[in-house]
Amino acid sequence: MNKAIKEQFDTYPEHVKSRLLALRELIFAVAAEQALGEVEESLKWGEPSYSVKTGTPLRIDWKTKFPERYCLFFHCQTKLADTFRELYGDAIELQGNRAIMLPLSKPLPDAMIRHCITLALTYQQRKHLPLLGA
Repeated sequence: MNKAIKEQFDTYPEHVKSRLLALRELIFAVAAEQALGEVEESLKWGEPSYSVKTGTPLRIDWKTKFPERYCLFFHCQTKLADTFRELYGDAIELQGNRAIMLPLSKPLPDAMIRHCITLALTYQQRKHLPLLGA
């Protein structure tokens, strides 16, 4: 983790930071499991951002506007939000077509979020498929 990313994580309250770091680890784990190559980690709009050549970038963050939730952001002009709604319905809280809202009060729904991350990181290969081939 480079210095700028570490400094950004250090700005979060400790209970939020641990959740965001777990989400970061999940992104790297999915990329490794899917053999997607190196994950580029950077800051975009002040948020930790993760991308691979086969996908669309993901960002993670916590906003004081939504203090009880942390977010997994994705490109708003993809089919991801519509696909997530179709696959997971009310089990997933989406903010429009740009983010999955995750409650700090509940455990991370690992299997569901792992699948969402997989679809995002392999988006370029799937974007022509119905429901992204899910």
